[in-house]
Amino acid sequence: MDEDKIDLAAHFIARGRLGPSLIPQPPDDLIPKNVFEGYAVQAEVNRVLRIAKLGPVVGHKIGCTTNVMQNFLEIDHPCAGEIFDSTVYSNETELSLSKFSNVGVECEIAVRIGSDMLGLKGQFTPESVRRSVNAIMAGIELVDDRYEDYKQLNAPTLIADNFFNVGVVLGEELKNWQNLNLQSISGILKLDGIEISKGHGADILGNPFEALAWIASHRAKLGVPILAGSFVMLGSVVQTIFIEKPCRIDIEFNGLAPVGVIFT
Repeated sequence: MDEDKIDLAAHFIARGRLGPSLIPQPPDDLIPKNVFEGYAVQAEVNRVLRIAKLGPVVGHKIGCTTNVMQNFLEIDHPCAGEIFDSTVYSNETELSLSKFSNVGVECEIAVRIGSDMLGLKGQFTPESVRRSVNAIMAGIELVDDRYEDYKQLNAPTLIADNFFNVGVVLGEELKNWQNLNLQSISGILKLDGIEISKGHGADILGNPFEALAWIASHRAKLGVPILAGSFVMLGSVVQTIFIEKPCRIDIEFNGLAPVGVIFT
């Protein structure tokens, strides 16, 4: 795609994100054909959204890091997106369902970054990224099926729209996390106090730090490295649960503080 097409594609997607209508299938000439074009459109989409009303980017997300989510979305690789300041919520937040088209929740491990991940020494590894992690927390990713039919959209188009993200709810940060084995911890998602689904840290690319290494390397290659102070959602250990009526959602990872959100 040339710069004009990238700009047109980005404004098409941004209008859908900011407006009340569902996002239709883009015209053929505005569909990114590969992940490189998808991320190019995403960069312009997020520039528009920052200016429009969502504020600065303060975090990052990784989608499709588990077999259950790759099978659910029929995509066989991780996908990265950005998270805006105005869409970050604290534990026990109340959110109206009217804010969303078709909101869903995911059960995730999140990390707070303590030092810039510039990638000056080459590819990141699960071992090397640990040095940049200041804290770990449980997080609920809020996703929104804001499309007329997302199954008709290719992966690069979903990437361009930050892969369904509409916000996050973050739990209390654990700073003394070094003895916590992220591969072995389990995560539970509860709806109105009843366990709905369960997964494990190892479901995230075999090791949650593998997911962090992937996105750190990815963004360093793009020239937009992950910086100190930001956070990263490492991927859901359960399949997305879409919310049909007012309810309470809680997620729990052993070793981390629980986090909840109330939909009204």
